[in-house]
Amino acid sequence: MAPSRVRTPRWSYAKSGVDRTVVALALARLLREVRYRAPASHGRPLGGAGHYAGLLRLGSTTVALTTDTVGTKVLLARDVGRWEEVGEDVVGVNVNDLAAVGARPAALVDTILCARPDPSAFRAIGRGIDRGLRLAGCSLLGGETAVVPEIVDGIDLGGTALGFFPNGRKPVLGAGIRPGDRLLGIPSNGVHANGMTLVRRLLRETSCNLRAPRRGGRIPIGRELLRPTRIYTPTIDAIADRPEVHGLAHLSGGGVRNLVRLRSDVRFVLDRWPPLPGLFRWIASLGDLPDREVFETFNAGIGFVVVVAADAADGLRRRMARAGAPDAREIGRVERGTGVAVPARGLEYAGYS
Repeated sequence: MAPSRVRTPRWSYAKSGVDRTVVALALARLLREVRYRAPASHGRPLGGAGHYAGLLRLGSTTVALTTDTVGTKVLLARDVGRWEEVGEDVVGVNVNDLAAVGARPAALVDTILCARPDPSAFRAIGRGIDRGLRLAGCSLLGGETAVVPEIVDGIDLGGTALGFFPNGRKPVLGAGIRPGDRLLGIPSNGVHANGMTLVRRLLRETSCNLRAPRRGGRIPIGRELLRPTRIYTPTIDAIADRPEVHGLAHLSGGGVRNLVRLRSDVRFVLDRWPPLPGLFRWIASLGDLPDREVFETFNAGIGFVVVVAADAADGLRRRMARAGAPDAREIGRVERGTGVAVPARGLEYAGYS
């Protein structure tokens, strides 16, 4: 019998211009060159690179620091003519990474690179940042606006966020994860701010009308894709002190593979993953994307995962519901082994890159 042919997808993140392997190689080379370590009087770094936020011990206080951008979602905002959503994303993409180590957000500074200041766009971005700060309980301390027409053609948005651990809370870094733990997932608002380079390429290739709803959608597809990153910090802050919480994961770039960042010597089995929301099925149909590409490029409908002791899962779900996530649900378990599996889709991921 002749071997079956493996279908080559028409599109992937790499074909759209973002090759994860090249990114990982370039970053590894950069980090190899950063050898300097500050003296102990300047603070003591905790943990290694690769987690969601960096931790620094300053005397008796531990702080968390993270930075991220909205990425090419700003180009969709430009095409649609709406900027508030990406302003809120500046907050969401950063404070969610603080939540993924159990930190409470304290402050944010924003970064705007632009070809020329647009007062109308800046006002809308400011409204979005304000909305995100209110949801996260976080203050804006300042930031940087650089007019650099030789570098950018339009607007680029990002930020840096500082978090802390109140009342003696310990960082939640995944060391307590063990076989038998259960995985609780909190749904996303949509694609958030990841995989947008691929999405935009598919929109162009199919001449999609951003002002019309997709099939099965209720609002224009441009508006649906712009929905801001869901901010999970109030929910996670309500449970991060509990010893039964063993790990926290923000499913951003890298999709379900992000779970390996918590602990690489266990196996995360996502055997209760909910059906893909209609938006993700529609994106997959645009580019003939296989399940593997969808689950490693997008959040696939779940934006945050909490790893908990099995006997505490029901109680923690109730606590999460009271703290803003009534839609949290069980999505899987931890077992012996390594990697991440989505059995219903036949997917296996060895690690995170």
